[in-house]
Amino acid sequence: MTLSRLREPSASGKFYPKSAQEINRVIAGFLEGEESIKAKAIGCVLPHAGYSYSGRVAVKTVSQVSIPERVILLGPNHTGSGPACSIMSEGIWQTPLGEVNIDGKLGKFLLSESDYLEDDSSAHIQEHSLEVELPILQYFSKEFEIVPIAFMPERLSILREIGINIADTIKSHNYEGRVLLLASSDMTHYEREEDARVKDKKAIDAILALDEGRLIEAVDNFGISMCGYAPVAVMLSCARALGATKGSLAMYQTSAEATGDKTSVVGYAGIIIN
Repeated sequence: MTLSRLREPSASGKFYPKSAQEINRVIAGFLEGEESIKAKAIGCVLPHAGYSYSGRVAVKTVSQVSIPERVILLGPNHTGSGPACSIMSEGIWQTPLGEVNIDGKLGKFLLSESDYLEDDSSAHIQEHSLEVELPILQYFSKEFEIVPIAFMPERLSILREIGINIADTIKSHNYEGRVLLLASSDMTHYEREEDARVKDKKAIDAILALDEGRLIEAVDNFGISMCGYAPVAVMLSCARALGATKGSLAMYQTSAEATGDKTSVVGYAGIIIN
């Protein structure tokens, strides 16, 4: 069920500034005049909290990645709307920095070649986890289209299969080397900073090893409240099938950097997969 072709911003003025001028100012401030060498990547992990909390991590990570012509956005479904694996296969997403088209052709290919993805925009209308990444991508590039997919928690076997199906679609339809897999997730939520850092390191080490099984095992065994483990698992499965061999940590910090409060923090990691 597709409700609308135009997806208007729901998080502007809340998670990030409402005006284009202020978005550009904030992102430029995170860069602090530094110029990073941009490298081709297969995937990445970005946080999705308000820019004042996690924006620096997301911006510093994206600044090191060459943004290709297609970005598959993989994020958690916080709202509970729509089916478990909701793809918006056509339409336009709007932010204060302009409109971003969905690659309807790729979206339909992904939909037709997966047993689990369902075409439904209702999961995306109020979901912030993918929207907050768009202005950052738009700051660095105006020449890309997206395919947004929102995930509720799922079994590892299903997440792996979805990732492999996405990789097979990319390869069979000549998108290989022309797609970035962007998985959106915050890390540990609302624990003491010293505990959050210990837990987050276990999850980050699993991601750097490109091991989605180890990631979900760590989440389960150590009670890591990582909201986007499902999209990250899909990304890792897909990236490995596309030939990824390594991951690198671009930046990690907690909300204490912004608030000064170390008694209850959220962790944010920016990771690049090559």
